[in-house]
Amino acid sequence: MARRGRAETRQTRREDRGAGRRGGGREWDRYKMTQKLVSIGDDYYVENQAGQKVFRIDGKALRVRETLEMYNRQSGESYSIKERIVRVKDTMTIQKNGRPTATVKKALVTPLRERFTVSVDDGPDLKVQGNILDHEYKLTRDGERVAEVSKKWFRVRDSYGIEVSPEMDDGLVIACTVALDMMVHPTR
Repeated sequence: MARRGRAETRQTRREDRGAGRRGGGREWDRYKMTQKLVSIGDDYYVENQAGQKVFRIDGKALRVRETLEMYNRQSGESYSIKERIVRVKDTMTIQKNGRPTATVKKALVTPLRERFTVSVDDGPDLKVQGNILDHEYKLTRDGERVAEVSKKWFRVRDSYGIEVSPEMDDGLVIACTVALDMMVHPTR
């Protein structure tokens, strides 16, 4: 009888994954990020799975340090992504509505591949695992996947997908993705 219960649980999980849900909850939010190729500074827009432009990311080209402003066009929330200059290792800070929210840090010693962590001010830290350079990575919290970034989902150059779990702040995950992109591709 116990075996049948486990088999049913596994089948339910498989069905949930096939429907775009994790753990039986609501669907994960999916976004498409596209970097504008002809722009001054780093300008991006992020569309939801319905094709609506949800986030606008505006680069400030004439500043000494890298700064991006990100706006949620639906909720009105704003995020600032800033490079910290006086640091030994690469670090970027993220503010939400003017308040510090997270810090994206590169590991000091990375022999084989680049490793990053995201220190979240009001929650557990996130670990970034995978190939950040090629936009194929996951963000995990306490070993559980909470977001995924993949370039394989789109054939369009300079576009990649972001999938965010329902319990995560979508804007924070997208801001982390932008910060990682800036840190790994500093010449863009």
